[in-house]
Amino acid sequence: MTRTVAGARVLITGAAMGMGRLYAERAVAEGATAVILWDNDAAALAVTAADLSDRADAGTRVAFYVVDIADLGAIAQTAQRVRVEVGNPDIVINNAGIVRGKYFWEHDNGDDTRPTMQVNALAPMYITREFLPAMIDNAYREARIVNIASAAGTLSNPRMSVYAASKAAVIGWSDSLRLELVQQDHGNVKVTTVSPSYISTGMFAGARGPLLTPVLTPEYVVDRVWRAMLRGTPMLMLPWTVGLSKALRGILPLPVWDAVAGSLFGVYRSMEKFTGRL
Repeated sequence: MTRTVAGARVLITGAAMGMGRLYAERAVAEGATAVILWDNDAAALAVTAADLSDRADAGTRVAFYVVDIADLGAIAQTAQRVRVEVGNPDIVINNAGIVRGKYFWEHDNGDDTRPTMQVNALAPMYITREFLPAMIDNAYREARIVNIASAAGTLSNPRMSVYAASKAAVIGWSDSLRLELVQQDHGNVKVTTVSPSYISTGMFAGARGPLLTPVLTPEYVVDRVWRAMLRGTPMLMLPWTVGLSKALRGILPLPVWDAVAGSLFGVYRSMEKFTGRL
């Protein structure tokens, strides 16, 4: 793939606002054939789609679908509509996510635990499964799958137990998928797994970045992810301290790591003032 998405069909989940909208704006600016927006916020999605359509060149179609990706049946139904109405995407960016910043015993299974796992972990798998076979079959066209995980999936952290579990699942699945595609000689499809620390989208409002780990801007993250996607970079951790923390966690005895993460880096206190938004 050249360093542009011109001519490609790009599907983005959580596309009505925040980073999802920024990815969509990037796809429109680079001349994608189709920019396919998924979100469960019908009003915001319609506004975003209208704005993007006004910006798009004549050769770019903006298509939007109101879908709750926590409803796994809705994913299959909407994916079929996309295939019929627009065509199978060449790029899928699994961006949508939710967080509940609570201690585990404060989680309600139906309102918190289940939707967190469905949206963050299961939905990217289901969505990718819908579109991956056609990507594989079209062996002469480069394809990309981007899975937005989190640094929380690499490290334990109080008040993030279920969120961390969901993102750890994404990381394990996403990078295993990458290896499966390589092993089976489906090199035209490349998978990028993204593990950022806190981003100032409002989703983690009140959270504090640990030592040497600033809260990232959405624009910075989207730019880095976009470049990594085009290169087919397997793993992107932002900022560099995420990789350092992961390495130290693997080397140090657990009591020592707990002291380093809790007292020195402040990781275990980073969610103490979390307010967030649903």
